[in-house]
Amino acid sequence: MDLLVSEYQNRQRIKKIENSFRPSAPQLFTPGRFLTGEGPLMKQGRKKREEKMFFLFNDILVYSSIIMTNRWYKNPKIIPLKDIKLDDLEDSDDVQHQWLICTPRKSFYVSASSGEEKKAWMQHIEVCQQTLLQEPGPQTETTYARSWIPDRAAQKCMRCFATFTGINRRHHCRKCGFVVCNTCSKGRALIQRIHPNKPLRICKVCNKTDDDKTSRLRGGSSGWWDETCSDEE
Repeated sequence: MDLLVSEYQNRQRIKKIENSFRPSAPQLFTPGRFLTGEGPLMKQGRKKREEKMFFLFNDILVYSSIIMTNRWYKNPKIIPLKDIKLDDLEDSDDVQHQWLICTPRKSFYVSASSGEEKKAWMQHIEVCQQTLLQEPGPQTETTYARSWIPDRAAQKCMRCFATFTGINRRHHCRKCGFVVCNTCSKGRALIQRIHPNKPLRICKVCNKTDDDKTSRLRGGSSGWWDETCSDEE
């Protein structure tokens, strides 16, 4: 992680980052925003691990696909630091120096090239978050998205255990993150934190949970009063 401290360097570097995005550049510079560090990290996607470029500011985290290293990037994703939670992970035989970045819309695994690099990223993100928490304003509780299980980790549906084929394809439940088959992923639901207007694919277990909850709210077998006045709420 390369650190930048000079105010002049900061402004020039942010401008350079904005100009490095193709075909359209995001507006990153704003008064009070500083670039804390930058560097490549490996991000676990649905199908494979891929190197992404990450830019850490004092209030946001930006990552993007790499077109040409240290020159051109595309498809930037901007995440407010106040919406991020970090989970440290132990090394495994397959992946080392990995941790989980949780956000309301998506949670994903990233890994650094060394333990020192990982420690630097996590520490600097947490320091920026602590500074944000000291600023005045209401603190809200955040619900985080489940991390997706990679396709290669599941050879069978994680609900009915049917084998995946060219016809019986893999799908991801947007609620639990499980890899499921066509039959087990017919449900759709609105998930406000991900997309407030578009119904998203969910598995049959999550769909049944939603149906049961709706039934209770409408006065089903458990009763509307039980749902709203339970001691567990």
